Amino acid sequence: MLPPDMNTTSPGYIRAFRGLFAGLALVFLCTSAHGQIYVTSAADGPGYVGAYNSDGTAINPYLITGLSNPTAIAISGSDLFVLNNWATTSSTGPGSIGEYTTSGATVNASLIPGLSNDATAMVLSGSNLFVLNAGTGTIGEYTTSGATVNASLISGVGGAYGLAVSGSDLFVAASSTGTIGEYTTSGATVNVSLISGLDEPEGIVVSGSNIFVGNVFNGTIGEYTTSGATVNASLISGLSYPSNITVMGSDLLVANQSGNTIGEYTTSGATVDAPLISGNLNFPSGIAVEAIPEPSTYAAILGAAALGFAVIRRRRAVA
Repeated sequence: MLPPDMNTTSPGYIRAFRGLFAGLALVFLCTSAHGQIYVTSAADGPGYVGAYNSDGTAINPYLITGLSNPTAIAISGSDLFVLNNWATTSSTGPGSIGEYTTSGATVNASLIPGLSNDATAMVLSGSNLFVLNAGTGTIGEYTTSGATVNASLISGVGGAYGLAVSGSDLFVAASSTGTIGEYTTSGATVNVSLISGLDEPEGIVVSGSNIFVGNVFNGTIGEYTTSGATVNASLISGLSYPSNITVMGSDLLVANQSGNTIGEYTTSGATVDAPLISGNLNFPSGIAVEAIPEPSTYAAILGAAALGFAVIRRRRAVA
């Protein structure tokens, strides 16, 4: 609300309003261009992280190098958290989580050390990281500053390779049992077999009230509700070891490890671009997408600004 003594027909106010309108338009145009994709390549030898535009074009295929079998990646603001399956490229010792900026600078290469050498998945929820250790059958919780909250928050999830989060729930894809289990982020068990009968599930993501699961053995992605109901067990087929899935806007990005590509599909199963990203990938595993602000939010702001400006013009005309 404007102050009661504000003269909305004054030339100074109109100039200020025009400047605000132009500034909002610039913010909208610049912000809507964001939405970078970060992909880990868990290559033999040193692994790396590549950065790509949302249309699949490369920004820097080797943004972060010298990693050790990086299997997962998460983004928080201007920071990237990378899960290394091994301690070093010459050792199969404990894994670690390193922190880097989205421009590729190292913040702390060993932010969280001493993880299982079979740490395969990681998700970010608020300021906490949840890490799935397939070898020990546990899920650990850590802060993004590197502190340990509970290294064995959840146990008994051996043979699991996929992890997703939605609100206060964690969903675990157990390849060995062909099931999706549900747990709370505080460590309570909700349902160890929420979804069953899957074919080596690994990649998993939640979008709204639906779960999308990659079955690496038969190369499909199935769709289920978060309550466990089947929507379409073969929503997308013909994939090559879909080990990871993430959401970009209203689409799914799928890491095809055997095909060394990142494919893009709609959540209804239509193919957008099967080889959205190809080349420079070597056993792609983790995918993270920079948040894209909703265009509708900025459209509403600009619409309100335009309406206000029109009112001012009408007031000037009446005056």
